[in-house]
Amino acid sequence: MNAREERGLVIAALCKLKRDKQGWLVPSQSGTALYTVNVQAQTCSCPDHQEAGFKCKHLYAVEFTMKREVGSDGTVTETKTMTFTEKVTVKRDWAVYNEAQQTEKNRFLALLFDLTRGIPNQKREKSKRGRKPTLLRDMVFSSVYKVYSTVSSRRFACDLEDAFNKGYMASLMNSIAISAYLENPRLTPILHSLVEQAALPLRSVETTFIPDSSGFSCSRFIKWFDEKYGVTRSGHNWCKAHAMCGRKTHIVTALEIHDRDAADSPQFKPLVETTAKNFTIKEVPADKAYLSHANLELVEKLGGVAYIPFKVNSVQGEAGRLWEKMFLYYQFNREEFEKHYHQRSNIESVFSMVKAKFQDGVRSKTDVAMKNEVLCKFLCHNICCIIMSQIELGIEPVFWKADGEPTVNLFPAKA
Repeated sequence: MNAREERGLVIAALCKLKRDKQGWLVPSQSGTALYTVNVQAQTCSCPDHQEAGFKCKHLYAVEFTMKREVGSDGTVTETKTMTFTEKVTVKRDWAVYNEAQQTEKNRFLALLFDLTRGIPNQKREKSKRGRKPTLLRDMVFSSVYKVYSTVSSRRFACDLEDAFNKGYMASLMNSIAISAYLENPRLTPILHSLVEQAALPLRSVETTFIPDSSGFSCSRFIKWFDEKYGVTRSGHNWCKAHAMCGRKTHIVTALEIHDRDAADSPQFKPLVETTAKNFTIKEVPADKAYLSHANLELVEKLGGVAYIPFKVNSVQGEAGRLWEKMFLYYQFNREEFEKHYHQRSNIESVFSMVKAKFQDGVRSKTDVAMKNEVLCKFLCHNICCIIMSQIELGIEPVFWKADGEPTVNLFPAKA
């Protein structure tokens, strides 16, 4: 694209082009004049075209505004680009889905055990008396399994005993003690790392990642002043989960848990950087809440493209910068842009899956316990995604390596 084409693209993006009987009326960039452009004759009334005869920026601006098709008989058809949403129905492979659902619980326990067995045990002083503490990996295993079951602590006692009898835990604890485990702040970084670790088997599959946030309500009530209606309201408090998921398998690659007032845009960087440690990022579709110079440039430095739509008050910005390139691409290739952007709906599917399967609220009452409980929900979701991908794609869910050798494949994929 030469300099005149670039300036024509800018005119078409920022100025309103009108059409009358004589042709197109294109405003001047430097003044208030209007130039008449005849597309068929390829002429313009501007001094640049009249004196030198070059194809000027005003002609390019008109061509960017419309598409022209010239028939064999010389007739000209002008086609305006229309943006629409096409409904696509994807047929589910019911044989794969049925197998995943019917074997999920047994597979879940085995994969959760394999995932948590690499957690180091806490150290205990030799001189300390009393009962031996519960292993840290047993705390994590029982907490995640309890969230997966969606039942109360008391009703979970039977499931916990079954898991102990199958050898998934070193000791059998009282099921009510799991509520105390969730209040342990030591579990928070471990659960964070396990969510990332659970996504590793799919790092060769996913290249497009979508960020967004959603709230999980709790039993605490709060009051706030609604500025829109000028009244005081009350309702359930909630914690906010900021997640990034893969497009193909819905695996969650990064997760941040904050309070209900945490903004979305500041969480973009940690989500993308955490994902980039384990995955190759090619595309990041996100909504307007994540629009910023820093976010666009961050994805570009990692070798990807961030497809974030611009707001109504967004301006072109400095020439040659990434912001300008994406702004013009959004203005004149809207249909192609939205094909990439509409992949963003996959993160909405992830939140729907988590809330439908593991409930949209948390039972915990303290901030630490609520955060850990939400982390457990997404860890359960990731393990379920691994189970589906294992059957559908034939992947091997290898989480840890011991002595340089991969762990045993617990459920070999069918040939």
